Amino acid sequence: MSLRERIELHKCRKLAEEIDAILHLHPKIKEAFAKTRRELFVPAGFKHHAYKLDALPIAGKQWISSPLTVAKMTQALEPIGADSVLEIGCGSGYQAAILSHIVRRVFSIERIERLVIEARNRFRHLGITNVNVRYADGMLGWKEFAPYDRILFSTAIHTIPERIIEQLKDGGILVAPQIKGNHQVIVKYVKHGSYLRKSELERCLFIHSKSGVE
Repeated sequence: MSLRERIELHKCRKLAEEIDAILHLHPKIKEAFAKTRRELFVPAGFKHHAYKLDALPIAGKQWISSPLTVAKMTQALEPIGADSVLEIGCGSGYQAAILSHIVRRVFSIERIERLVIEARNRFRHLGITNVNVRYADGMLGWKEFAPYDRILFSTAIHTIPERIIEQLKDGGILVAPQIKGNHQVIVKYVKHGSYLRKSELERCLFIHSKSGVE
């Protein structure tokens, strides 16, 4: 490991400690943050902000969420012990990289081709082999590998599409930022047969979901 990589991992560990002091992370989630070099997921001009608790702009007029927001979403998903996760909205790939250290298989869909290419390159560089990224309309899900233990929306949505709910295992958990009037809130669903038990967690701010690809 190079000196630069060791410095980055030291910053990752400090970031994990900072988040843990606020959220009290599950040890495996904290370890995932300590292993994931966020600097690799942000544009070159923002690398000096990579280990701050800030959301940052990326290509395609998109954003990489604040590490604290990523931690809240990950914690709400209860991924410990899950075998497969479907993420809708890969973006930079940071959320998927965090999940890759916790879950055996991560399936991430992104509608912007440039972001797909960049995310795949980052995973290759990091030696992450259990994240599969697909260039497609996330609102359709990824039926070939369904049902999933967990589903995570990384963009805000008004209503969860029925076809996405169908791809969640019975007993599975879905977490999404949902648009409620003029604000957004992180919502957690637990599937029980045809019924979804819903709990609203806290307000948030994500870009809005879109259908189709570009």
